[in-house]
Amino acid sequence: MNAVHAKDWAQGNRLRLLENGEAFFPRVFEVIRAARREVLLETFILFDDKVGQELREVLIDAAGRGVQVQVTVDGYGSPDLSAEFIGGMTAAGVRFRVFDPAPKLMGLRTNVFRRMHRKLVVVDGEVAFVGGINFSVEHLWEFGPAAKQDYAVEVQGPVVADIHRFASEALPEPRSRWWRRRVSIGTQRAAASGGARALFVTRDNQDHRTDIEQHYLFAIRAAQRRIIIANAYFFPGYRLLRELRRAAQRGVQVDLIMQGEPDMPIAQHAARTLYERLLRDGVRIYEYCQRPLHGKVAVVDEEWSTVGSSNLDPLSLWLNLEANLVIRDADFTAHLAQRLQALIDRHCRQFTAEDVVPCSRWHLMASSVVYHFLRRFPSWSGWLPAHAPKVQLVSPPTSAEQQGGASTVHESPQSTVTKGAG
Repeated sequence: MNAVHAKDWAQGNRLRLLENGEAFFPRVFEVIRAARREVLLETFILFDDKVGQELREVLIDAAGRGVQVQVTVDGYGSPDLSAEFIGGMTAAGVRFRVFDPAPKLMGLRTNVFRRMHRKLVVVDGEVAFVGGINFSVEHLWEFGPAAKQDYAVEVQGPVVADIHRFASEALPEPRSRWWRRRVSIGTQRAAASGGARALFVTRDNQDHRTDIEQHYLFAIRAAQRRIIIANAYFFPGYRLLRELRRAAQRGVQVDLIMQGEPDMPIAQHAARTLYERLLRDGVRIYEYCQRPLHGKVAVVDEEWSTVGSSNLDPLSLWLNLEANLVIRDADFTAHLAQRLQALIDRHCRQFTAEDVVPCSRWHLMASSVVYHFLRRFPSWSGWLPAHAPKVQLVSPPTSAEQQGGASTVHESPQSTVTKGAG
């Protein structure tokens, strides 16, 4: 089940937009260093680089002073972590899990579908981070032209209890009475610390397959003045495209920020197959050209916004496990809109009808086939291997292995289908 239902909007939250790794990593590490009881962390990508090493150090330090540290990474997104890298954490007491680990076949990763794509951090049940930023140096300017542009939100207040409850219940292990009591205590809603209303929304493959998409649809249908969507991989279904076109037709200013320097060229090609129809209906399209866009954020009018891990493509909308924070707050929404407008003004190229290359009849037919294939691919993917991923707990190294510098990762015999991964 999802953490909350739509009726459970939490009032009284304090929010802070964190743009790129320069803002995100120092703040997350600062909060973990101050942790007293518990750290829950989920990420799609954790690399053994400058950022990953610092995260590893702060987690080991937290575990060493008695903090309960739970980490889950995705087996596809984080495939090459060494036994030494993980073993240093598990030896210190960190509970380290891998979502759907799978051996490579001829050097290629085979566990492609139904990824654990969430990026969540919850500390002491009091502070949470939700967004699209992974733990990798790729999110820092120093990485160079391929550094990613992305966003996360730090939140304090009552909605943190909902995020904490979800992250706790997602851990696939038996719950003792003590654990259930601790989770219950830790997830009591905190007193209001700000003025923002917020709702934690997730997507899974069981009960909440379309929740994130539905919140986009509700907001777009209600839009009266302006919509800004910045999304790295934009290839939504017919309903979302239809509502964006209808919004533009009724006079709403609809601005889409897409990738102009894509990390995956096929994603840009797929998005561009949609441009002609969107432009014809009055949607304004911008391509961000300074570096790869990795953001998954949106603003509607003066109050509604969202920050999270969900792209608007078939993988995120119909296959992956995702998490977004949906926000109703004028100050936060205005700030996010201002940052997105700065992106448009300084680093985007507007794509107009004149830029659309006239397509032959054959090209139009081919584009239509590609579109409908990608639209229906999620329902077909259930026939493919690894459609029910599992989460495996990595065992701490034995004393002999620690002395000998073991290079193998020991997995617990416990292996449970994760919540929502069907």
